[in-house]
Amino acid sequence: MVQRKDATEATKAAHARLAASLPADTGEDMANATRGFIGTIPDAEVPGAWSLKPFAFLNDDARADTINPSLWRQARLNMQHGLFEVTKGVYQVRGFDLSNITFIEGEKGYVVIDPLISAQPASAALKLMREHRGDKPVTGVIYTHSHVDHYGGVRGVISDADIEAGMQIVAPEGFLREAVSENVLAGNAMGRRATYMYGATLPRDARGHVDAGLGKTVSMGSVSLVPPTISIRETGERLTMDGIEIVFQVTPDTEAPAEMNFFFPQFGALCMAENCTCQLHNLYTPRGAQVRDARAWSHYINEASEMFAGDTKVLFASHHWPRWGSGEAARFLRLQRDLYKYIHDQTLRMANHGLNPVEIAEQLALPPSLAAEWHTRGYYGTLNHNAKAVYQRYLGWFDGNPANLHKLPPVEGAKRYVDLAGGAQALLAMAREAYGRGEYRWVAELVNHLVFADPSNTDARALQADALEQMGYQAESGPWRAFYLTGAQELRNPRPASETPRQGAAGQLRALPADALLESFSVRLNGETAGAAGDLALTLSFTDTGERFAVSVENAVLHHALLGTLGEGGPEVALTRAALIGLVIGETTLEAALAAGAVAGDGAGVLGELLPLLDRFDFWFEIVAP
Repeated sequence: MVQRKDATEATKAAHARLAASLPADTGEDMANATRGFIGTIPDAEVPGAWSLKPFAFLNDDARADTINPSLWRQARLNMQHGLFEVTKGVYQVRGFDLSNITFIEGEKGYVVIDPLISAQPASAALKLMREHRGDKPVTGVIYTHSHVDHYGGVRGVISDADIEAGMQIVAPEGFLREAVSENVLAGNAMGRRATYMYGATLPRDARGHVDAGLGKTVSMGSVSLVPPTISIRETGERLTMDGIEIVFQVTPDTEAPAEMNFFFPQFGALCMAENCTCQLHNLYTPRGAQVRDARAWSHYINEASEMFAGDTKVLFASHHWPRWGSGEAARFLRLQRDLYKYIHDQTLRMANHGLNPVEIAEQLALPPSLAAEWHTRGYYGTLNHNAKAVYQRYLGWFDGNPANLHKLPPVEGAKRYVDLAGGAQALLAMAREAYGRGEYRWVAELVNHLVFADPSNTDARALQADALEQMGYQAESGPWRAFYLTGAQELRNPRPASETPRQGAAGQLRALPADALLESFSVRLNGETAGAAGDLALTLSFTDTGERFAVSVENAVLHHALLGTLGEGGPEVALTRAALIGLVIGETTLEAALAAGAVAGDGAGVLGELLPLLDRFDFWFEIVAP
């Protein structure tokens, strides 16, 4: 493996300039991050899924030159882990995953809010809660929103028996649709990009992954999805769970398309989900997702303040640490409200002056009152890419310049840029001079052309990696650092092609209702192959749910429709959802499934025609090379 480099003098100078501009550190955030500590387990270690032990270097007082000084501070705050009392009756386990899991003490047991990404850390958190607060059952679950770090670990806190007994699982309206859309339909691409965003393959050290800003990183346990049983549709709805009254505020199109805040009058506790965290969040997330509505986001924070701030004794969220006191909660909400509206309004102001998204992103800066706060800094989202997100939401990807309307694809354009520079060696010479001047952004842009024109050029890959590495060291945003350093790692150490492609989002496919499962398969249909093959039709009868669907391919588009018990939809084949998933992602063959009795019916032949038309996605597709 190619050795990673030290920070250059240019990077050290950039750190010094930033450090001189940071707000004063009063110690308030660390006091809040450790307040109410009850207990933990060593290094928050959950075998096979999670551990903070590799991040022990962050406990050193001296910051390495390869870490941005502001991100260093955030990373140390995110090292605090264990069970914390938020207020009497409200407890959080923090530092066991990217997100927090919250426990509300009810009359009979615990209501769980946001059971983390995977089952193992969620189970460990519940065990810790029971050790310190009593061995009580889980009596209900609340998903604040439709991102996987807020539901994926649900199987760690509830069982099949709980589900069969009708366990209350509460979520905002549209939760399941949005969870499927974001994490399954585009799941393979998003999952691969998430390995960059969260530094999944990076070493945990001062030259690698140090923090994601939002939390340390993502857990690696078992991910699942149990659909909600209760949907919250309107602001002001009230629900009693295990004797605890909850007042809900629905906040669609904010941090997630389906999200909600809620208030516990009994405790004076306001949960702001992920709409207010101790940082600037993403209006566009670099792993890929729908662009978020900054105007709506600000509006709903303001509405939450008007509804709940006067009665709030403590404000907590699904990430980071709480804030105590009505006055502090109201102040925090005002600042977060204005943070998102400022980005929204100023981006559109400059757009209406004719500036394009790149120009706006370079000029946008926070006013002094917002810049003076730590919780407005870009540890996760950044002013730069959030401004571009606002532009995209209103005006789309096209900046209006006709030269950008139909640009050449990356490889073809790259070859012409290399020719224009006078060939590979001339381009490299110019890039090396720029690197020596500390112009890493320009180096990365310039050498990227040579890497795409000739990915086998080891000198180009090495110089591109060196530039990205220094950009990573300088980044205040955890995701930006992870993207840069992961790119550098893959340029230096190309991943060998896998003989059997890993299938993204397979775990969540298994939990989908039949209708959503078939919808997810429609994006796998290879249009070119299907167009040449012609139309087909069959009926899928799911023996595990009793549902029957007419499935057809027409005009190279996959359609499905629920049938009644007597409906006609073509030759019929009977199987379970699990059997169909196994066939589609290549875990088994149709011949083996027929021989085992997992598939039956005269429609098996048509199913055999359909399966080859469905693509299997390779999770480890290239990003920094063609």
